[in-house]
Amino acid sequence: MARPRLLTIAHSYVVGLNRRLADEMARGGTWEVVAAAPRSYAGDHGPIALEQTKEGCRVVPVGVRRSRWPHVMSYGQELRELLAERWDVVHCWEEPYVLAAAQIARWTPRSATLVFATFQNIPKRYPFPLRWFEGLAMHRANGWIAFGSTVEAALEARPGYAGRPHRVIPPGVDLDAFHPDAAARRSIRGALGWPADDGIPVVGYLGRFVPEKGLKLLTAALDGVTRPWRALLVGVGPLEQELRAWATRHGDRVRIASGVRHADVPAHLNAMDLLCAPSQTTARWREQFGRMLVEAFACGVPVLASDSGEIPHVVDGCGILLPEADVSAWSSAIAALLEDPSRRAGLSGVGRARAERYAWPRIAAEHLVFFEGLRNGGLAV
Repeated sequence: MARPRLLTIAHSYVVGLNRRLADEMARGGTWEVVAAAPRSYAGDHGPIALEQTKEGCRVVPVGVRRSRWPHVMSYGQELRELLAERWDVVHCWEEPYVLAAAQIARWTPRSATLVFATFQNIPKRYPFPLRWFEGLAMHRANGWIAFGSTVEAALEARPGYAGRPHRVIPPGVDLDAFHPDAAARRSIRGALGWPADDGIPVVGYLGRFVPEKGLKLLTAALDGVTRPWRALLVGVGPLEQELRAWATRHGDRVRIASGVRHADVPAHLNAMDLLCAPSQTTARWREQFGRMLVEAFACGVPVLASDSGEIPHVVDGCGILLPEADVSAWSSAIAALLEDPSRRAGLSGVGRARAERYAWPRIAAEHLVFFEGLRNGGLAV
């Protein structure tokens, strides 16, 4: 009997590390898995050419247009022709309210089961044409995947989503890439001009340099910590110059790393003694998952995080949760953790155990169980 055929599509697949879901779904050998990935995509540091890696799935390069603007990014004829082949399941890792999702909904043959995945955890009324894209996509969808409990709560009663089978399946983490690494710790600290282990802990941040990620709160909180500390802020974004000005006031104990490649993120995490994720809820955004949380867990780095959005579900008692806007609470919690190596070691252990929940083989298996249920028509909503 021929194996069922799965086509999974995502603009993020231009980066090899982001294709771990497709890779793991293929590794069991029960499904034939093909990943459609952009030949090139506009990245934060400039254009990203499709990364070629050795993996279990077949990767098909396709053209995209307007990739600087994700809401109106579009695929071309190559993807349309690929979708015209025989597929049992088409998995779309594009938000249902973007143009690319509407394209895929229109081009997917009726004989194929179509599944969308979404991070949207705030019920929004989109402007035209985004609400039209979403309506078209979800009218065609056979099911959907919520990347977290807050996503399910926001969308399960929404027109187009309600009444369709869905599952809460979080994103995963690559435990082969993200793990404790003493050599990487020494290497990165040396490159930053810091001793590998001189007793001064490094407070870390990983993510976009934007207001909603709470960097102003973090810098204010660190200003209030009297115990010796160093800070390593890894990311890119419009707040970079403001962060560099703040760093200048602290001399040698702050580093801003804005050119870190995806492949070098695990090493930079290993250079940290704790990771802060002070995300701030706004009227239009709250933390949707927090990939840096599970990556830090996997590297054995203790986590302090705000209670924004999906974060409490991800941390689940394995890190320290703090109020979003309470600077003094953050200062106190950072200071207490800096002063307590044994507590940091304890959090490191429970964090590594927590990361197992997000291991890609487990996440891939949950996807395939859902897809098989949809194909067989036996899933409850």
